[in-house]
Amino acid sequence: MKYLRRHSQDTKITRAEALAYTPVKSAQTEETRLDSGEIMLIYTVTIRPWFTGLMKRFGGTSDGRFQKKLQLDLLGSEVWDLLDGQRSVREVIRQFARRHQLHPREAEVAITRFIRDLGKRGLVGLR
Repeated sequence: MKYLRRHSQDTKITRAEALAYTPVKSAQTEETRLDSGEIMLIYTVTIRPWFTGLMKRFGGTSDGRFQKKLQLDLLGSEVWDLLDGQRSVREVIRQFARRHQLHPREAEVAITRFIRDLGKRGLVGLR
């Protein structure tokens, strides 16, 4: 599977190109549905070696990896469920806007920001 590589600042992609990508969930992410309907994501992050060394110096033990949790609210959980590896960003936006009777541009801003935040955490990639 090919993921979108980070573009250099000189290389810009168009809005249309960005909306055509398909978000794919990371295989290293565990998800648990809570009784409230919200989703809890559990993922591993790696800290920088210098920080690991600092922790060890002060008596901590760490291999440089920590598990983090992210609890999505109901709307975030709904979007997470729409990220099935088949729908493009544009299709996710369209379905979300239709379900919540939002203007498509309003949904686009919210969904793209959400996907970008998930991408920064390493929870999704784009192909």
